[in-house]
Amino acid sequence: MRKKGMRAVISLAAISLIVAACSSGATSAPSSAPAESASAAPSASAAESPSASAAVAAKDATSAADMGGVDAVCAAGKAEGQVTLIATPPDWANYGQMITDFQNKYGIKVQSDQPDADSQTEINTAKQLAGTGRQPDIFDLGTVVALANTDVYAPYKPATWADIPDANKEPTGLWINNYTGFETISYDAKLGDITKVADLADPKYKGKVALNGDPLKAAAGFNGVVLAALANGGSADNIAPGVDFFKKLADMGNLLPVDPNPATIASGQTPIVIDWTYNQGGLVATLKPKGIDWKIVVPSDAPPVAAYYNEAINKDAAHPAAARCWVEYVFSDAGQNTWLKGFALPVRLAAMQQAGTVDQAAFAAINPPTTAPVQLTSAQIDAAKQYLTANWKFITIK
Repeated sequence: MRKKGMRAVISLAAISLIVAACSSGATSAPSSAPAESASAAPSASAAESPSASAAVAAKDATSAADMGGVDAVCAAGKAEGQVTLIATPPDWANYGQMITDFQNKYGIKVQSDQPDADSQTEINTAKQLAGTGRQPDIFDLGTVVALANTDVYAPYKPATWADIPDANKEPTGLWINNYTGFETISYDAKLGDITKVADLADPKYKGKVALNGDPLKAAAGFNGVVLAALANGGSADNIAPGVDFFKKLADMGNLLPVDPNPATIASGQTPIVIDWTYNQGGLVATLKPKGIDWKIVVPSDAPPVAAYYNEAINKDAAHPAAARCWVEYVFSDAGQNTWLKGFALPVRLAAMQQAGTVDQAAFAAINPPTTAPVQLTSAQIDAAKQYLTANWKFITIK
C-alpha cells in the first residue's frame, strides 16, 4: 500500500458538509450547473486535429473555457499522447479503475510512476526531473506538503468548480481537495467482534494487530495514533495517550512489526489492520473467496478521524493539456463516482447527491459515519510530529 506522507485535513466546516450530505443526501445548497460537461467525450475530428494555438495555450489555461471547452482540452491532451502521474497505486481509492477509464475514454496514455511515493517525494521528483519530459504532470498530495509548495502548481478550475465547496479549494485553483476517508479497524470476523480501539488491547489478539505504516512517515499510521489518542482521553492537541496505547500494545505483544498489505492480510499474517476505509473496503470482495470475512469498523470509542487529499497540476507539466483533461475527468461525475467505488468520499458528493448523480450502491457500501470527524490543523500536525519523533522511538515492537 502507498505510504503517503503526513496528512492534514480541510476545515471542519467543509468536511462536516460531506458528513451532512452522507446522512441526509440533500442538505447542502444546490450548486449552479457547470457550463461544460466534464464527462463529455471529445469528437473524433477534434481529437484528431487539435489546433496548434490550443495546444500552446494549454500551459497557461486556467479553465477549459480558455481552450474552447473540455472537448478541446482533451483533444489537445490526446495529441500530447500521455499524462504522467506519481504516487497513484491501483489499489488506492480505486486509482486503477480511474486510470483505465480515463485511457479508454480519451485515448490518452497514463504513465503512473513511483506508486508508493509519499507527498514530499512527489514534489522532489518534480523538481529533480524538471524540463526532462519525465516529470509528473499531476500531484496527489497531503495538505501539509500541498500548502508548502504552491509555487509549483498551475492554477486550473475544472468545469465542475461551482460544485466544490470554497473550503475545499484554493480560490484560483492551485489545489483542490479530491477525496477523503476515515480511519478504521479492519479484521477477520473469525476473531470475534471488534468495535472499539480498546478491544485491541485484549490479550487474545497477541501478534495480530498491524498499523499501516510508520506514523512518522505514513498518513494512515499517523492518523491511527490520533484515533488511539481520541479513544484514550487525548485530543487533536494531545496525542500522547495514543502513543501510550501503542506502547501498551507493543509491550504486551499485540502490535505486529509488519506493514500490512493485501498479501499479508490474505495470508492471515495481519488479521487486524488500522488503516483508511478506501484501502480496506476493496478487500472485502477479494478476500471472501479465500474464506475471509473481512469486517471494517469506525471505532465507537472515538470520534471519526478523516483526511482529504489534494489534486494539483505541475506548472512544469510536460503534458499540460493532458494534465488538465485528467483534472476535468477526476472532478466529473464519472471520476467522482470512481472514488466512491473505491470507498473514498469524493469532494463533490453533496452536489452530486442533490443532482441525483451519485452511484447509490457505491455510497451504500461505504456507509460513512454521520458524526463530524476530528481533524488536525497544520500546527497540530507539526506538534504531533515533534512529539512522535521524540517518543515513538521508545516503542519496541516484538
